[in-house]
Amino acid sequence: METVVLICFVAYTVLLFGVMWLSSRRTSGNDAFFRGQRRSPWPVVAYGMIGASLSGVTFLSVPGGVYYGQFTYMPLVFGYVLGYAVIALVLLPLYYKLNLTSIYSYLEQRFGVRSERTGALFFIVSRLLGSALRMYLVVFVLYEFVFKGWGLPFWAIAVIFIFIILLYTFRGGVKTVVWTDMLQTTFLLLAAVATVVAILGELDISLPQLLRRSADAGYTRVFETDPTASKYYWKQILSGMFITITMTGLDQDMMQKNLTCKNLRDAQKNVMTSSGLFIIVNLIFLCLGAALIAYAQSTGFELPVDASGRVMGDKIFPSVAFHLNTFTAVVFIIGMVAAGYSSADGTLTALTTTLCYDFLGFERLGDTRQAVRKRRWVHVGFAMLYLLVIVAFRPFHTQSLIDTLFDVAGFTYGPLLGMYTFGLFTKWQVRDVWVPVVAVLSPVLSFLLKLYVPVWTGYHFGFEILLVNGLLTFLGLVAIRVREKK
Repeated sequence: METVVLICFVAYTVLLFGVMWLSSRRTSGNDAFFRGQRRSPWPVVAYGMIGASLSGVTFLSVPGGVYYGQFTYMPLVFGYVLGYAVIALVLLPLYYKLNLTSIYSYLEQRFGVRSERTGALFFIVSRLLGSALRMYLVVFVLYEFVFKGWGLPFWAIAVIFIFIILLYTFRGGVKTVVWTDMLQTTFLLLAAVATVVAILGELDISLPQLLRRSADAGYTRVFETDPTASKYYWKQILSGMFITITMTGLDQDMMQKNLTCKNLRDAQKNVMTSSGLFIIVNLIFLCLGAALIAYAQSTGFELPVDASGRVMGDKIFPSVAFHLNTFTAVVFIIGMVAAGYSSADGTLTALTTTLCYDFLGFERLGDTRQAVRKRRWVHVGFAMLYLLVIVAFRPFHTQSLIDTLFDVAGFTYGPLLGMYTFGLFTKWQVRDVWVPVVAVLSPVLSFLLKLYVPVWTGYHFGFEILLVNGLLTFLGLVAIRVREKK
């Protein structure tokens, strides 16, 4: 088994480097690295964004989450579609009109330099933590189920992955990422579909029969109707909408790929196509979760539990995949590798872009040799930070990482939501020097509300804490506004 896994890992990595070579062999300048020369075909970007958005969190936590949360993840996905519509109709026209490379340059034009750097810094923190958590999950599972038996330490696996990602993004940047994400998406979906097919064959039932059995057991419930529950469906829809607006529309990683399209119309077609595909893809992963549980219940397979006896959702998929047969183990490993690469490659490129344009003034440097050299050092530096976060998080992995990820996003993307909403829907100027103070106080107050409101009222905040955070930022900007209009 270990030999087969190693061969597949090496083969997939070689294939990835082949795509990198084909996409970047004719250029290595900053225009290709940061903007993809504005030549990316929109269908390629739309398909690749599926893998970039799913990553290891969806690959493991969404199927595993069915055990406790049934299909209540779907209202969040419905909200995603609404969020993508806002991105296509409001944000993309703004970004293309201003011809932005870093989307946080808008904040400088609207408010000032401190606002731009505040927004950029919140993105760097948000994306570094969020994407590192996604990558951590991939490394953790591969370590637990494969590399641990070889005697390799956890940190060594993390080093190998980061080094590979650094190599294939070092030259081509976003131009390479657009094409490699297409490859990652394909293998992510292949792993999920192949596992479902294998389970159906093992249980000798059809997909409709599986879903009926899961429905009878209560695992396909979509809508949580208790208004006080954290996954109440209207809260999920609203949260999904704003999560997409912030974690995609106000996220340099995701929008940088959109901005490589030839024009605004192509970028809008890309975004709306992606939103439709998301519904289908997430349904596939939820059906995978139902299949995994049905397999365990039908065969007596014991699901993985922690020290307290609680089922560990993030380990359900790998446990069943390795138990089934060599084929499902191999497709699982390839899917996890694809998830790991897709969660980190675009992020490293976007973090590099943000620091270069919002802090180092690359708008003035252009495509000079000095700028290329600086960009490369920044890229390596972020790869090292990424590695440190992955290794440092291991002792704190105690819950489903999809919940951890959205907890982080709720506190770090909220200020971005408030700043952009204020900039787009008011004509007021603000005292730029006070913007960093507002942006820090808002998540602190949001955290206190999330902590104490359940004690005071019994109401539990879910992902909608993002909206509270954004509202507090908006109100803080109102408080520091000035009469001058721009």
